Amino acid sequence: MTASWPRRPLAGPFVPDELGHAGSEHLDPSYVAGYDTKQKYDPAPDVAALQGRGLDGRSTIIDMGCGTGVFTLAIAPHCRRVIAVDVSKPMLDRLSTAAKESEIDNIECVRAGFLTYEHEGDPVDYVFSRNALHQLPDFWKTLALTRLASMMATGALLWLHDLVYAFEPTEVERVLEGWFGEAVVDPTNGYTADDLATHVRTEFSTFTWLLEPMLGHAGFHVLDTEVDRRRTYVRYACVRL
Repeated sequence: MTASWPRRPLAGPFVPDELGHAGSEHLDPSYVAGYDTKQKYDPAPDVAALQGRGLDGRSTIIDMGCGTGVFTLAIAPHCRRVIAVDVSKPMLDRLSTAAKESEIDNIECVRAGFLTYEHEGDPVDYVFSRNALHQLPDFWKTLALTRLASMMATGALLWLHDLVYAFEPTEVERVLEGWFGEAVVDPTNGYTADDLATHVRTEFSTFTWLLEPMLGHAGFHVLDTEVDRRRTYVRYACVRL
């Protein structure tokens, strides 16, 4: 491995297709058009939390796995530079159109993933990622986190949201049954029980007690966490050591 790794993109026959892991639906314009309604994500609490942790008009932030850019558009007025990274061109096209319509000019859209994004410029002050890291198996999560750390200044903040399992293996059936039981019925209005079961079966969410050592090994210290009441979703605040 050369000294330039991990800032340069990973390359070689062993590197997975991140778009393939993310799912072909992210290339479907009709799916992208309904994505925000299905997600029901309000970025305001995250924007306020990051401002409370020092983000201001001098800050640079990467939104890794930005999707349609709901968070990107919300944070852009409060910082100097936002780099919105996603593997899906239709997602980035939607974000670019929304930014132009809102006359926001400090957003840079980059089509790439955790393993292939190549950062240019000074190390960043913040990295935000929501519901994207779980698309990679654990081996690749660790490499992805190591690459993110290499792009961040010492003391920079990683604000990570994801489907992470905050329970023991012996609890899996009980916890998942409760989670699926609270799912919506209409797939256009959120995630159904079938959607959640598909996620567990085919994607790569992991346990908190596996992810947290990965964060430490990549160069982060976990400052605090917030676990949802279902114990299937966690928010991490991590400082780059």
